[in-house]
Amino acid sequence: MKFISWNVNGLRAVVSKGFEEIFRSFDADFFCLQETKLQQGQLDLSFEGYESYWNYAEKKGYSGTAIFTKHTPLSVSYGLGIEEHDKEGRVITLEYEDFYLVTVYTPNSRNELKRLDYRMKWEDDFLGYIKALDEKKPVIFCGDLNVAHQEIDLKNPKTNRKNAGFTDEERAKMTAVLGSGFTDTWRSLNPDTEGVYSWWSYRFSARQKNAGWRIDYFIISDRLADRIKDARIHTDIYGSDHCPVELDMDL
Repeated sequence: MKFISWNVNGLRAVVSKGFEEIFRSFDADFFCLQETKLQQGQLDLSFEGYESYWNYAEKKGYSGTAIFTKHTPLSVSYGLGIEEHDKEGRVITLEYEDFYLVTVYTPNSRNELKRLDYRMKWEDDFLGYIKALDEKKPVIFCGDLNVAHQEIDLKNPKTNRKNAGFTDEERAKMTAVLGSGFTDTWRSLNPDTEGVYSWWSYRFSARQKNAGWRIDYFIISDRLADRIKDARIHTDIYGSDHCPVELDMDL
C-alpha cells in the first residue's frame, strides 16, 4: 500500500499549481493533507475511486487536515477528543481491520516560542492518544510534526537551536514518541543521510540553497517495521513550502 502525506499550505492555492495532476500521478492508496486552510464548501475537490474526509478549523483560513482514501474505513474520528485541542482541525483517524491511520498537523511553537507551553501539552496528549490506539492495533501516523528531531534533520542546527521546531523541549518530545514503541520510517531506512528535507522557508531563497528542515514524517508502530517497503521524500515536487513524503508498506 502506498501512503502520501503533504502539507499543502493552502489547498486552494496548490490546486491552482497542478495539485490534481500530482495527486493522480502518485496513485496512492491514502493521500493525507495538512494545512488545507479551508472551510466546508469552499472547494469542490474529488477524485474517482477515492473517499475523502475533512477536518476544518473553526478559524477561517487556518490549519485543517484531510485524507483521500481508496479503502473504506471501519470508522472515522476527528480530533483527540480533547476540546482544548479540537478546534483547529488538526487530526483525522481512520480505522481499518489491521491498523489505524492518523494524519496530524502539529501546532507550531511560533516566533519567540509564544506557543511552546501549549505545544508541550499537545505533545503529551497526542502521545497518549496514539499509545491508546496502539494498544488496540498498530498505528501509522503522518503529517507535519513541526520538529526536526536531530541535527542531521536540518541544514543549520547550531543557529536554530532555540527556534521553533528545533528547541530541546520539542526534540525531547519526539524522542519520547520514538521511545514509546514507534519508528521514524524514513530515518530507519536512511540512518546517516544528510541534506534531504521536506520544508524550506519562503525567505532567503532557502529552497534553491536547500537550506531546509525535515519536519514531515511517517511514523509507525514498531511491530510494523518489518512491513516497510520504501520511504521517500519527494523534493522535486513544488507547489507548497513543503514537499510530499511517501511510505510504501506491505499490508
